[in-house]
Amino acid sequence: MKAYPLSLTLPLATHVFGGHNIRERLGKAGLPEGRIAETWEVSDVDGMIATVKNGELAGQTLRELTERYPDHLVAPGWRGPHFPLLTKFIDGNGMLPVHLHANDEAAARLEKQPNGKTEAWHILWAAEGATCLLGVKPDVDRVTLRSALLDGDYDAVMYRYPVRAGDTFYVPGGMLHSFGPDTLIYEIEQTSNIQQHAMPWKMEDGTRLARATQEKNIDALLDELRPDLVSLPHPGLLREETPACRRVMCCAGPYFALERWQLSARYDYRFSSVRLVANIGEPCALEANGERYPLGRAESLLLPAALGQVTFHGSGEVLVGYVPDLENEVRAPLRAQGCDDQTIRLLGDVWDERR
Repeated sequence: MKAYPLSLTLPLATHVFGGHNIRERLGKAGLPEGRIAETWEVSDVDGMIATVKNGELAGQTLRELTERYPDHLVAPGWRGPHFPLLTKFIDGNGMLPVHLHANDEAAARLEKQPNGKTEAWHILWAAEGATCLLGVKPDVDRVTLRSALLDGDYDAVMYRYPVRAGDTFYVPGGMLHSFGPDTLIYEIEQTSNIQQHAMPWKMEDGTRLARATQEKNIDALLDELRPDLVSLPHPGLLREETPACRRVMCCAGPYFALERWQLSARYDYRFSSVRLVANIGEPCALEANGERYPLGRAESLLLPAALGQVTFHGSGEVLVGYVPDLENEVRAPLRAQGCDDQTIRLLGDVWDERR
């Protein structure tokens, strides 16, 4: 496999909660007119699989590359049924469904899927007073929770938190959640599209569901719920600061890590596993193997593991996601910045929820 920055096609979701913020507020070009809820920046989800647009690998799907070249694309020694990460821009112009995604265990047992879906939201913009619902309050039994979800009385049983630009929410599989209205996020997650939701309407078009269908959906949701999970908004921890780049660790766990970089000059970057780069600022460029690759506003590039090194040119802000070596890429650099282990753990489950 020839390693170079990969530009991918862009699957879209036009769910009822979407609006025009990805185009108008984030500045993403090339979108069709009308409501856009989600742009799937890097996706290997069945039915939404991205295809390479540039270079010698143009026309090949991310699934094909993952199956043929796992060591070169993802990481030496890595194996899996699909590419491990999914990233999106999501416009919560309206309220998202109150929903959850199974964790690995429930996904295998109840959904017959190879993995669950832990995710994280990095807040790019939120209106004054915007909030999210995240997690179940203590001592709420199944009967009470089921009744509240059927009645739409979410605040009676769920925590509500303020949402502010720059914060990140780590959302483990099995955690009940929703955000919106008036919220724009970047999401990184395990590759999966499984979910169970509690709403009386379809998120695709807003049509009403029969009461019996909603009850069935809620019962399935409750079977996958992990009610003891708690998560809080996090402003991130400084990982590295040089004259060229300030790197903040937004979240970290066994499935993914996400950093936000403030670039101010040429910055050389080495890596040994795949990196997903999303531009959330002014246009910039990456140089690899003597060639430059432009990265416009709200555009993404996939950097294969075998590429190993790139140079960033220009000033602005980018998000960088990857499957981390937790000790060497998360804990050690944060400890070097003076963070203790308990502080680091607040970024997400940086140990392993399966231990």
